[in-house]
Amino acid sequence: MSEEELDPNNPTVQPLPEGGWSERIVTLSDAVVVPPEESAFVQPAGVLSSDGEYCPEGALWRKFRPLTTQPDMPKKKPTKLSGRWLWGGVLWAHFGHFLVESSARLWALEHIDEPIDGILFMPKRPKVGDSVRGFHRDFVDLMAPELPIRVTTEPLEVEELIVPGQGFGLGKITQGTQRFRDAVHSRFASNVEPDGASKIYISRSALGIGKGGLLGEERLEDLLIKQGYDIFHPEKYDLKTQLARYKAAKHVVAADGSALHLYAMVGRPDQNVAMILRRKAGANNLLAENVKHFTGSEPIIIDALHTEWVRSTKGKSNRQSFGELNHKLIGRALGEGGFIDPNVEWEPLTDKQRKQLFLDKGLGDSGEFVESPEYAQRRIRRVRQERRARRAAREATQSS
Repeated sequence: MSEEELDPNNPTVQPLPEGGWSERIVTLSDAVVVPPEESAFVQPAGVLSSDGEYCPEGALWRKFRPLTTQPDMPKKKPTKLSGRWLWGGVLWAHFGHFLVESSARLWALEHIDEPIDGILFMPKRPKVGDSVRGFHRDFVDLMAPELPIRVTTEPLEVEELIVPGQGFGLGKITQGTQRFRDAVHSRFASNVEPDGASKIYISRSALGIGKGGLLGEERLEDLLIKQGYDIFHPEKYDLKTQLARYKAAKHVVAADGSALHLYAMVGRPDQNVAMILRRKAGANNLLAENVKHFTGSEPIIIDALHTEWVRSTKGKSNRQSFGELNHKLIGRALGEGGFIDPNVEWEPLTDKQRKQLFLDKGLGDSGEFVESPEYAQRRIRRVRQERRARRAAREATQSS
């Protein structure tokens, strides 16, 4: 890479947790905000100065590329918005992406000396409109109570716009900058008191198998209940209740997902976290880095998928596929990590139990879902390795 590509002060390269432009604040007078016109993964949208110059600090980055790129200056004179506003960037309707990407500039609230009129966002999906969802409002209230939120679907000329760098997100910046982490620890949910069980399992089972679910998760819940765990379905509770539960727990076990991003914002070094993978994806490593750097406690990562089930018409993993848990491997990892009794022996699903779960969840047995070839090969390799390890152990015992 060139020096330019590595320069953290260059706002045309990805934001970095070490600082640079990701911790910089730019203030513009008569800034022009241009929201996206069409739904797309990468969209021309963002902030321009009054003379049309692009403000790259206002872009949303994911990993190594920006998802918002330089827009054209509107042909029609934009509507004027008076006052002093904080640029929030893209407002996601998806809870997980909202947590990680729409909150990325709120660190600047710790560094603004004068009052502001609110936070200004643009939608990711223009057709969604300018609606502010309940969890948007609740989250901002936990960071800055009653601060107005505005979402614009049309170009605006803003009297004064404060544009902070992206202090959080997906990619290297998942660790969060020091300024972002400090602001979250200082402000976010500071008045929420711990309330709940000392051991919790953050479950996805109530979301359904089609939304990143896990075959055998209800069985895992039953096994954890016997070990003193409270089963918690976060989507059934408001944010304050979720955060109170997370603050109270000493041992947290969870399937990887959005709930752990929220937990990380209030987690502490004295809490123990185990993350059970539900898919093969680089995002899992990013999530682990998020938890580690925000809480000061490194989670144990449990890769214990027996296999993955995919639609026979697709033949490979997609949003409709789902993993099947290997309870034996999970129990072993949790026991070694001090989360459960180390002497417990959990067993994986039998063929009969698996077939019944398929029927119970309306998946049928018509061959609509088949085992992923990749996971089948991986599982076979694992069985062979375990068989060799047992044989080696027997031979060592016999020769001693």
